[in-house]
Amino acid sequence: MAEFLGSSWWLLVSIGVLVTFHEFGHFWVARRCGVKVLRFSVGFGKPVWSRKGRDGTEYAIGAIPLGGYVKMLGEHSLEAGGIEREPGVDESAQSHDSQPVWKRMAISFAGPAANLLLCVGLLWAMFVIGRPDYQPVVGASTGIAASSGLRPGDRLLSVDGRATPTWSEASMALLAVALDRRDAVIEVATAAGRHERLALRLSQLPAGLADEQVVAGTGLVPRHFLVPPVVGAIEPGMPAAGVLAEGDRITAIDAQPVTDFEGIGPLVQALGERGGEAMVEVQRNGERLALPIHPARRSEAGKAAYWALGIRPAEAPEPAYDARLRYGPLRAFPAAFAEAGSQARQLFEMIARVFKGRVSVQNSVSGPITIARAANAYAGEGPAWFLYFLALLSLSLAIINLLPIPVLDGGHLLYYLIELAKGSPLSERAMVAGQYLGLALLAGLMGLAFYNDFLGLAR
Repeated sequence: MAEFLGSSWWLLVSIGVLVTFHEFGHFWVARRCGVKVLRFSVGFGKPVWSRKGRDGTEYAIGAIPLGGYVKMLGEHSLEAGGIEREPGVDESAQSHDSQPVWKRMAISFAGPAANLLLCVGLLWAMFVIGRPDYQPVVGASTGIAASSGLRPGDRLLSVDGRATPTWSEASMALLAVALDRRDAVIEVATAAGRHERLALRLSQLPAGLADEQVVAGTGLVPRHFLVPPVVGAIEPGMPAAGVLAEGDRITAIDAQPVTDFEGIGPLVQALGERGGEAMVEVQRNGERLALPIHPARRSEAGKAAYWALGIRPAEAPEPAYDARLRYGPLRAFPAAFAEAGSQARQLFEMIARVFKGRVSVQNSVSGPITIARAANAYAGEGPAWFLYFLALLSLSLAIINLLPIPVLDGGHLLYYLIELAKGSPLSERAMVAGQYLGLALLAGLMGLAFYNDFLGLAR
């Protein structure tokens, strides 16, 4: 219940902020262009609160807080079945549809532009506050990563030309090239302090790998993903029973140091193949102990036989952040513009991958349920992460609204471009037909988004 309430609250906050800025963009430019605004509403449906301003505009909050709108004098609207309100004799100069086409284009573009500016502003605030993160340090390297030369302790400096000051940037850069199944040049600083350029052969990734598994499929495991080598449970009848105890931290096996639980398996296999007894060094209640142990051969259906001690890891706590992405107020401005441009490019590339069939639509189109859960999760990570989430959502809203789909701002811009080309506005019949087509497309998109939302809840 707490997660549901938190998700609902942060969804309302997110939509409220983004929609208010979007509609204010339309409102502000419309007023500067001399157009009379009848209503500025955050939310749809019957107003739960409204107030008439001195400028004659009704400011309202609708009962359905999933959007908003600006109603202008003389504007064509599908809701009203034509014109919102016919201008009076003295109001014709303030009518939306009587304005030159360039002014109408400016009014339509202003909403997405406001979201773009908001995106940059939010990113600036995030950089000034400082976003906590993890260092881009390799914890384990197997498969493609190991064969490409990556080793534990390597720090990722850049991936495919993109700087990776934290693991978040590194994982996003890796995801982009992995989805395209193309090799990438990686710059690393080794544990010894040397700088190297390596070719990560992501073209070798299996074709059937799920989108959410492609980064893990590289065999690259970040340091903060490693599980501490702490014993959580011991299987009865196995070699560890009576020797090790729950809570023991294994520090070495047969004089070979152990830094994480994943490193225990290969050492145990080597010990078993060698034969004989060996010493396992542990920390227990502040003491260092060396305990004799001999692994046992284990066979399981469908798996090759292997050597085992019979231990399972303790439940690991959430790793603490060990890095912070922060800039001063002046340096944060170019960083915010650069990050907004990078995120926009990645979003367009992701849309292209969907059309090319390289990315599943199921993982690319999300509805309000997924957005609400994400908003709650980001808010739980602190203000900087929530600002980052809002910035990405604002950017997505701007780009989606610029798509040339009737009903969206991009569809209106398309109408005006056609009007410029033919020298006269489209007929009302053509505009209404386009709006119905746009509604059908949006209904289909929303249906897909809700379907993906419910699939996500079922998983």
